[in-house]
Amino acid sequence: MLKPPCMTVVKYLLPAIRVLVMKDLIEKHKMRKIDASLKMELTPAAITQYFKGKRGHPLLEEIENSEETMKMISELTEFLANNNAPSENMMERLCGICTTIRSKGLVDNLHHKDKNL
Repeated sequence: MLKPPCMTVVKYLLPAIRVLVMKDLIEKHKMRKIDASLKMELTPAAITQYFKGKRGHPLLEEIENSEETMKMISELTEFLANNNAPSENMMERLCGICTTIRSKGLVDNLHHKDKNL
């Protein structure tokens, strides 16, 4: 069965972005995990799993090596830390990050590997 690339995005890319945003909120902006979870509209349990490395790690290194993507993630984190962002605005920013990462072919490469598993 052929998996659409969006399944790979949800399975690998979104969790990796969440890991980076969460770490930035906690480390750079000195937020408590509970406050970061509220800002990100995630459960505290999900934040703990991201923090412990149980979610989002297959693409972390590739994303961290992209200066452009990390700048966008930093801007999203800054926005979250300093505002009560409406979900629509956060979604637009996430979509922009995803589009940038997809344009670099990272998701396509992972999608081809994942569909063979």
